[in-house]
Amino acid sequence: MFKNSMPAMVTPMKDGKIDEKALADFIEWQIKEGSSGLVPVGTTGESPTLSHEEHKHVVNVTVEIAAGRVPVMAGAGSNNTAAAVEFVLHAHKAGADGALVATPYYNKPNQAGLYAHYKALNDCADIPIFIYNIPGRSIIDCDVETMKRLFELPNIVGTKDATGDISRVTQQRLEVGHDYIQLTGDDMSCVGHFASGGVGCISVTANVAPRLCANLYDALNANDFATARDIQEKLMPLHMAMFFDPSPGPAKYALSLLGKCEEDVRLPILPPSDEVKQKVKQAMIFAGLLN
Repeated sequence: MFKNSMPAMVTPMKDGKIDEKALADFIEWQIKEGSSGLVPVGTTGESPTLSHEEHKHVVNVTVEIAAGRVPVMAGAGSNNTAAAVEFVLHAHKAGADGALVATPYYNKPNQAGLYAHYKALNDCADIPIFIYNIPGRSIIDCDVETMKRLFELPNIVGTKDATGDISRVTQQRLEVGHDYIQLTGDDMSCVGHFASGGVGCISVTANVAPRLCANLYDALNANDFATARDIQEKLMPLHMAMFFDPSPGPAKYALSLLGKCEEDVRLPILPPSDEVKQKVKQAMIFAGLLN
C-alpha cells in the first residue's frame, strides 16, 4: 500500500494557526500531482510544536479529504510512549492506513527500551506501524537485530530509514526479510535505496515538486534508470536546499512561491534567511518549477 513518492507533509499555517483552506487545497494538489500516499504530522509537519488536538485534527482532515484515493500514514511519534499510544489509537480511529513512529528522541533508550516502546504501540491498535529510524535527530539507531525482533510482531510492517546509509537496505533484507517494507526518508539517496530493494520515499522535496518525485518513481518501477537519474539530477539542488536552514522553513518558503501556503513556521523554527531563500528559488528554477 505504501510505496513510491509520498510527501512528509508540511502543516500550512497562517497567523499562528493551522490554515484550514491551504491544508485542504494542498492535499488535493498532492493527489492530483501523483503522490502515492500522504504522511501528515511527521516532523516536517511540525508535530513537536502542534498541540495534541491540532495533531489529531490534521490527521482527521487528511483522511477525510484523501477519502481512500491514496493511503494515509499518520505521524504518531513521541518520546513519551503513552503519548505515542494515544496518537496510534487516534490514527486507527480516524481511519488512517498506517502510523509512522519516530524513535524516541532525547531519552536515548537502549535497544531493549526501543523494543518495549514499539511493542506497546503494536499491542494498542490493529494498524500497520512503520519505524522511523532517524539517528541524526533522535540520537539513537534502531539496529537491524531490533528491527528483526519487532517485525515478528503482527503490526510492525516496515521502516522509514533516514540514516542515509544505503547498505542498511540490504542488511535489513537479509536479516529481517524481503517482506519488510523499506521506505527512505532521504531524498538524496532515494535512487540507490530503490536499487537496493526499497520501495518508496517519504519525501520532503515532494511537498514542493510532487509531480517530478512521482515521475522519478514511475521511471524506477519501469527499470528506466537513465530517466530516473535525469530527474534526480534535476531535483538534487532542491533536495539540498530543503535543509540549508532548519526544516520545514525552506519547504514552506518554496510553497509560498508556488502560492500553496504561507511561509509561517512555529518557534523555535524560523523562516529561512534571505541567502537560503535565494538558493531555494534558484533550485526551483533549475528543476523547472519557476521561470
